Amino acid sequence: MQNVVAINSAASQGIIAAQATTDDMLLESISDGDRTAMHTLYARHNVRVYRFILRIVRDTTIAEDLVSQVFLDVWRTAKQFEGRSQVSTWLLSIARFKALTALRQRRFEDIDQDEVREIADDSDTPETSLERSTTSAILRACVAKLSPAHREIITLIYYHEKSVEEVGQIIGIPQSTVKTRMFYARKHLAELLRGAGVHSLAA
Repeated sequence: MQNVVAINSAASQGIIAAQATTDDMLLESISDGDRTAMHTLYARHNVRVYRFILRIVRDTTIAEDLVSQVFLDVWRTAKQFEGRSQVSTWLLSIARFKALTALRQRRFEDIDQDEVREIADDSDTPETSLERSTTSAILRACVAKLSPAHREIITLIYYHEKSVEEVGQIIGIPQSTVKTRMFYARKHLAELLRGAGVHSLAA
């Protein structure tokens, strides 16, 4: 019995230690060849990276393959990370490059975006899940009607909670351009929402 308690205690301490480890610390360990750190970073970010790629390529099989490529790149190039941005921003930059490269290689058919929303995300709270269940269908339909450039801005800022500065780093455009695109993207989205009869979301 004492052995079981000791094992459970050690496991709990391991989980707590992993949660307390920052992304930068993980990346530093990864650059030294630490596979456990790589697994932790993957577990922490793979869902968000997958969702981000899927909204661009709209093909689940391609998205899954690209996620693997993204984290393989992280494993290979961790030493090159200079800490000028958040690790999550760096990951999305890699993901965006690979997704756009994939788009240039072939055309994709639209997928049912419900598949994206059904993917569990450990960071979701009950309140967030409830809100998404009541508004996501309308939002998805309206966001899908935006231009690729505007849809990308909305996705990064609202779905991935990136700042204007971070969005500029990911896309590779000036912050002023990000703000301009955001202004017109929100304006167009509000018009689409009002057209769908949803005035509270459009406000």
